[in-house]
Amino acid sequence: MEMTCKLIAFGIARDILGGKISQISLNEPYTVQGLLETLKSEYPRFEDLASIKVAVNTEYAPMDLILGPDDEIVLIPPVSGG
Repeated sequence: MEMTCKLIAFGIARDILGGKISQISLNEPYTVQGLLETLKSEYPRFEDLASIKVAVNTEYAPMDLILGPDDEIVLIPPVSGG
């Protein structure tokens, strides 16, 4: 069974997805780890990121967090600056 999640992406993650807000369909397990695996499968450029943080409902999320269809999922890539 699939679940559709709404993603909000920043920085390079936004560029990879083609916009700040997008949707993705997940197969079980509906975890943060499963989300990242799906992203890497559908968008191979995610493999090039050294790291990416995922926030769910305004809190940084552990990899084993189970996602729900109404969760606000934010992708936060590494930030560089100077």
